[in-house]
Amino acid sequence: MNRFSCFLLTIALIVGSSNAIWEKNSLHFKSSLRPGNTLRIRCLSNDDDLGVHLLSPGQTYDFSFHDSILKTYFDCTLDQGPNFSFHASFTAYKSGGGIIRYGKTNFWDAREDGMYFTHGQEAPKLEYKWIHV
Repeated sequence: MNRFSCFLLTIALIVGSSNAIWEKNSLHFKSSLRPGNTLRIRCLSNDDDLGVHLLSPGQTYDFSFHDSILKTYFDCTLDQGPNFSFHASFTAYKSGGGIIRYGKTNFWDAREDGMYFTHGQEAPKLEYKWIHV
């Protein structure tokens, strides 16, 4: 084989096995709201609108993805309370600048006072307070 064919074969093997080698990143949302309080989640990325998801207290919503070479982000809007009158919008995941991450996990927990965040190794910390609209 010539060098170019070997190069193409190597690239094909790397790309074809990338899902098996590199673990996907993931976002996890949990509703720790009081009983009867529904959490509404909508996340958008640079490529996709993941739609609206409604969570009862104790339920979770999770999804996984691979980073893009250029930039990957998920901007999310969460609402809760009577008539969904309490609101939080934030970037739940962001990467870019040529850095591709594998196996990164972001946990978001909706509580009565706001959105708590952790990567899973430390205690969740309040990141965003609910805004009454």
